[in-house]
Amino acid sequence: MAVIMSDDEFDGLVSDALDTVPSELTSAMTNVVILVEPFNEEEPTILGLYTGVALTERYHDYGGFLPDTITIYREPILSMCDDRDEVVREVAVTVIHEIAHHFGIDDRWLHANGWG
Repeated sequence: MAVIMSDDEFDGLVSDALDTVPSELTSAMTNVVILVEPFNEEEPTILGLYTGVALTERYHDYGGFLPDTITIYREPILSMCDDRDEVVREVAVTVIHEIAHHFGIDDRWLHANGWG
């Protein structure tokens, strides 16, 4: 059964999840923005998406690019969870998962280590 939650409350959970990321990592995140959207039109069941150039792929000539984006998709997360606690956990995992992509960590490692 899907969880019903206001957009503001969900945004707050994303903010709370970001607050758990160590400052050593957040200070290393460059040229990236975090967004919350209802869902991804091309893949409506995905929970989050990193779009951009991972830090491990940025070379000396990197510059002049629009910011990378980390998008967290509200509706798929709410629809897969049974209660608020599960939403809190899933938002946290999704935020960490997408931030990891910004640092060049792939899905195989994330899934093997419980992050996705």
